[in-house]
Order: sequence, then structure tokens, then C-alpha cells
Amino acid sequence: QVQLVESGGGLVESGGSLRLSCSASGFFLDDYAVGWFRQVPGKEREGVSCIRSREGRKRYAASYYSTSVKDRFTISGDNATNILYLQMDRLKPEDSAVYYCAADRGFNCYPGMRYWGKGTLVNVSS
Repeated sequence: QVQLVESGGGLVESGGSLRLSCSASGFFLDDYAVGWFRQVPGKEREGVSCIRSREGRKRYAASYYSTSVKDRFTISGDNATNILYLQMDRLKPEDSAVYYCAADRGFNCYPGMRYWGKGTLVNVSS
């Protein structure tokens, strides 16, 4: 019954902004670790950002980012609507990838998370 559906991808110019959304159903967003990953053809899937579960946030930092996107991307979740967001600012061509949202029980995000969306394509032109 758990389902994740991404939206908001598209083509943007370098330096522009984009906001990705992940609509979650079948579970409460705040009860799971939820995050964003991205993948480029021929490359390994890369963790982008993560929000720890409510329990995890009691002990550890609420969220974290990969070094490549820190200070440019912002992750957030709306518990009222059960939607996860990724605000992407000052985009670079190297940010181009298919972006996936994912969720699992536990404190952290990791490549083998149980639930995944189908992905949304982000293409940043030079």
C-alpha cells in the first residue's frame, strides 16, 4: 500500500531553480526516514539528502546532504499533506539526473531503502 510519486522535474538553465515533490501514501512521512537520491547513466546511485524519522531527530541531526549539493538544496516534509520536497537552487549541469524519493523505517537513508518512486528527470543546461 506504500506508494511514492515524484513530480516537478524538467529542463532548467544553469543557475536556475526547481522544486521536486514526492507524494507519499500508505504511511506517515514523519515515521520513516525519507530522502532523495539521483542517478546518471553509467554512474552509481547517489544519496542527495535525507530527513530522519521523528525518533531519529530526537537524537541526531534532523536532515543531512551530500557535499555536492550542500548550501544549494533544501529538503523538507509537510506532515499535514504527507509530501516530501526538494528545493533545488543554483542548479549546475552536473545536477542533471533522474531523481528518486525513497523511504524506509529507521533513522537514516541508504541505497537499499525499501520503498522507491519511479523517478523524475532533471536536466540542467549549460
